[in-house]
Amino acid sequence: MCYVYILQCADNTLYTGWTNNLNKRLDSHNKGKGAKYTRCRLPVKLVYFEEYEDKISAQKREYEIKQMSRIKKLELIKNSSFSI
Repeated sequence: MCYVYILQCADNTLYTGWTNNLNKRLDSHNKGKGAKYTRCRLPVKLVYFEEYEDKISAQKREYEIKQMSRIKKLELIKNSSFSI
């Protein structure tokens, strides 16, 4: 299983990524070993995720989400079971 996720950083920015192990990836981000973008914006909080059967589908969806405006991302999060 692969996941596309959105993190809320300490500075209230949003980061989107994909992984095949959501808990491990979140832990990596919060230990400063994740993406360069999140390293100086700790701690991060998981606010949204989607599940996919394969890596390619997850990467395509990650790209789609990254192309969205902040407002659209916040709508996506708001309409999910997560809350900021």
